Amino acid sequence: MKAAALAIVLVAGSLMPAAAQHLAPIGGPTPPPFTETLSNNIPLAFGMGADEAAQALGVPLNYVRGRPGEEIFLAFRNIGGSGLFIKKDRLFLQFRKGRLAGWKGDWGHNWMWQ
Repeated sequence: MKAAALAIVLVAGSLMPAAAQHLAPIGGPTPPPFTETLSNNIPLAFGMGADEAAQALGVPLNYVRGRPGEEIFLAFRNIGGSGLFIKKDRLFLQFRKGRLAGWKGDWGHNWMWQ
């Protein structure tokens, strides 16, 4: 009985078309490189100006401190969250001589929950 049921399942399975994903056509759209699919992909590059960095991140930069050309800016990046609470990560950008010298993400605890 079990052997007959197994045989029926195998025959039925072999008659159905496979639902595997097809390869991209030659010359057609190709999947993005692995590095573009990472969740921590930040479109920043050393040497950018403040305006270029703001445009790359898609958010305005907020001045934190420093004299002109040696500033530290803060960008609030909206990374989604649940429907009730919007999750915003802070990204600090350090500029030296008006050019981006480094950045650091701050994923600390929300002050509201302490």
